[in-house]
Amino acid sequence: MSFLSNLKLTNFRCYDAARLDGLSSGLVVLYGANGAGKTNVLEGVSMLSPGRGLRSVKIQDMQKNDAGDPWAVAADVQTDVGIVKIGSGLDPVKDKRVVRINGETAKAQTALTDFLSVIWLTPQMDGLFIEGASERRRFLDRLIFAFDPGHSGRVTRYENAMRQRSKLLQGEDTPDPAWLDSLEAQMAETGIALAAARHDFIGRLQAACDKSDDSHFPRATLRAAGTVEELLAKSPALEVEDMLRYQFKESRKQDARTGGAASGPHKSDLQVTYAAKSMAAAHCSTGEQKALLIGLILAHAQLIKAERGAPPILLLDEVAAHLDEGRRAALYDLLGALGGQVWMTGTDKTLFSAVSKTAQFFQVETAQIHQENQGLAA
Repeated sequence: MSFLSNLKLTNFRCYDAARLDGLSSGLVVLYGANGAGKTNVLEGVSMLSPGRGLRSVKIQDMQKNDAGDPWAVAADVQTDVGIVKIGSGLDPVKDKRVVRINGETAKAQTALTDFLSVIWLTPQMDGLFIEGASERRRFLDRLIFAFDPGHSGRVTRYENAMRQRSKLLQGEDTPDPAWLDSLEAQMAETGIALAAARHDFIGRLQAACDKSDDSHFPRATLRAAGTVEELLAKSPALEVEDMLRYQFKESRKQDARTGGAASGPHKSDLQVTYAAKSMAAAHCSTGEQKALLIGLILAHAQLIKAERGAPPILLLDEVAAHLDEGRRAALYDLLGALGGQVWMTGTDKTLFSAVSKTAQFFQVETAQIHQENQGLAA
């Protein structure tokens, strides 16, 4: 099992400098008024994993206003083989993110996955089932990243090739057909790999959902929907790759007018259904959608635990605020059974009264963090 035993934020968001020490595995509760800086702490933890964090913003946006030195997040990670020191921050010279492990600069952000997994649920995700397909697709890809860091590279390669193709098609000059053929071949090959990875992962996540206790958080049925997925269900991958390449070639004129590509894995959608009611998540009530989403995140955490041998670090921002007392109690029980480190935020401390004797509590007041019964922590 891996968990943070301490956390340090420097020039990050609203914090000049903040420390949380003496952390243990289990529930970590941050409570305080809106705007005090609770979510910023969770975002700092999320930057100890690959990607752009729980807000998915540019790394420059995390810099504290008027701070002279660049932002940094550092932590000691307790692992089965001892303490590992990890950190992430802004390199002001190269204007990009840098990752360090035990004082050495890592070649890539994916090195962080060797030591811990971090997944999250935020209020901004509450509209997942009623927003456009692109949001659900990004959500699905982010779930896959926790198991397969290479999936991020596949997404990037596909999108870069599609962007270059669009630029050629929409340029003033007649595009070189050989260059277009090459880009479309790359899109087809990478696109099939993307769709196959999504299909495989959805099958594994569905199995985890089917094993979950659905008495408080309903079981979901999952499906990847799209042209590529339909073709892969009927034909071998190499044949579908040829079909997709042919579709790209045939849609050049249309794509020159509209941009992007008429078909491909960038059009796929994650369809979620409330299993017991056979009802699409988009048609469920707001409360049912929230419960479905929590159930999916918990199933994902259980899948990580089963396949990697340790639960992830969970970041749950304002998750308890809109749950009734029964669902809150069930959530805390499920999180306790999961066995990992779970960070939770809320404006009302009483929402966490059921875990008052087992959780660690920190009060956040205007970028100041106070550890209960242990004095000032920041």
